[in-house]
Amino acid sequence: MSKRDYYEVLGVEKAASGDQIKKSYRQLALKFHPDRNPDDKKAEESFKEASEAYQILSKSETRAKYDQYGHAGLGSNGFEDFSGFADEIFGDLFSAFFGGAGGSAQQRRQRSGRDLRYQLEVSLVEAAQGIEKTITLKKPIPCDGCEGSGSRDGSSPEACRHCGGSGQTRVQQGFFTIARTCSVCRGEGTMIVDPCPSCGGAAVGEKETELLVKVPAGIDTGQRLKLRGEGEAITDGPPGDLYVEIAIAQHTFFKRQDTEILCEFPITYCQATLGAEIAIPTLEGEEMLKIPPGTASAKVFRLRGKGIVDMHTGRVGDQHIRVYVYVPQTVTDEQREMLEALSKIEGKPTSNESRTFFDKVKDFFE
Repeated sequence: MSKRDYYEVLGVEKAASGDQIKKSYRQLALKFHPDRNPDDKKAEESFKEASEAYQILSKSETRAKYDQYGHAGLGSNGFEDFSGFADEIFGDLFSAFFGGAGGSAQQRRQRSGRDLRYQLEVSLVEAAQGIEKTITLKKPIPCDGCEGSGSRDGSSPEACRHCGGSGQTRVQQGFFTIARTCSVCRGEGTMIVDPCPSCGGAAVGEKETELLVKVPAGIDTGQRLKLRGEGEAITDGPPGDLYVEIAIAQHTFFKRQDTEILCEFPITYCQATLGAEIAIPTLEGEEMLKIPPGTASAKVFRLRGKGIVDMHTGRVGDQHIRVYVYVPQTVTDEQREMLEALSKIEGKPTSNESRTFFDKVKDFFE
């Protein structure tokens, strides 16, 4: 039976780049891999065919021969030396299928401590201006009783009987032998037979640690700070990292919207009508705001540069103040008397207001 064109097998054009060929092959390999299609001979053949095509087209020398002479230019075997090719190309596929089960025992044991997470609450003002805070947390460390081995003093772990100490078990899938992480020793290759009484074989303890965290100005809720090497400490590798997640406490007066600060501020009827200059709270202290005469309730004013700095661009946002006319719940006798006198005057519109109103009515009916 004649072989299909390799470019057709991978579904690419003859002018395809190496990256395009590799991408197409990976998609086919993941689709037809025997582990995903057990007892499916057709999928197994498709997987083998795609692998053969990729072996030839992924190398410039064999691809040039194939482009010039076709299958005849590759000799009678064509798809030769597949075992070495598989070791090279399937390392990343093993990671996709089995979470990194492939590789040597030495590679598996080159690990680092786990990353840790800590939530730090700061005030809106602290987040806006930046601050240094000391946090206290309990960090996992190697057990003092067994120095992180997990075994009782005087004893040592033994080779896992399930995998023979390799950390892997192998499963035959079609013409492939697939390596998987040993489910008994979890890839370590050893088992603790006489656990440490201090940690029960877990090999870890706890230590209370104080750390200084520098919170930069402009940080927002949900953003994280990375403290390298401040995660879990282990005996056979570097420590993990600590991620400090920021949570900004709700403010009673201000609301944040990215780099902008929003707030509402009451003004009196007289201030709205006659105009005034009032002191407005900001994140940096009080700032004077001019209220022009005739200001309507819900009018929004802006104080430029009184918002929060953008951590990436350095641009500072603005503060937006929505004013509203405050209506008191109770008034004194004197205030009532003055308001009643004012209400009588308010019932008579000014000549300008009357003219404006009647002009609008006239325009409507014309």
